[in-house]
Amino acid sequence: MTEVKVSFITRNIIENAYTYQEYRNLIDNLLKEGKTTGENHSESMLHYTKMSVHRMKRLDKRLELSGDLKNRLQNLDRHLTWLVLTEAWCGDAGQAVPVIQKMADESSKIQTRYILRNEHLELMDQFLTDGRSRSVPKVICLDSRTLDVLGAWGPRPEEAQQLHKDLRNRDDVSSREAAETLHKWYADDHTASIQKEFLSLLDQWEFAG
Repeated sequence: MTEVKVSFITRNIIENAYTYQEYRNLIDNLLKEGKTTGENHSESMLHYTKMSVHRMKRLDKRLELSGDLKNRLQNLDRHLTWLVLTEAWCGDAGQAVPVIQKMADESSKIQTRYILRNEHLELMDQFLTDGRSRSVPKVICLDSRTLDVLGAWGPRPEEAQQLHKDLRNRDDVSSREAAETLHKWYADDHTASIQKEFLSLLDQWEFAG
């Protein structure tokens, strides 16, 4: 999990951020132009983006939240804003963002807003993973009234994050093999880990501060 630092998130950032549908539309429109988010529009980055879109579409259609999580979301008392740092080509974002949105849609007290990491690096650098990595997606949980930072999550469920570290430290595993192993973990997990983690985080965030 991420250590939360002092931030400078303003109303202007929230108001100019994307809704989930706007974020999805942005990606689709960029792909029609042979582009993705950011400055790198190489074939490999376009491939990663298309794979992420495929995963998001699948999860949007098939994802089911657990009964406990639904109940917790429906009984949330505090108004929260989840500001999500992401990029279209990010494989982990493709796996996590639909779950984040599904959870928010279950609660009348949560609004989501999406911003691109590479357009907000100064903000991203306040929520680095392990104090050094600009990994996304990153969910910054804010009190909707005050914009106080209540906590953060990302870029992966804890078990997936440990797997990612282990694979990265192995000389006998290529980047492609590591990515395939990680996405197999996501497929086998069926979003259970992220749902479990957010069930716990909701208790922390509701009563933080």
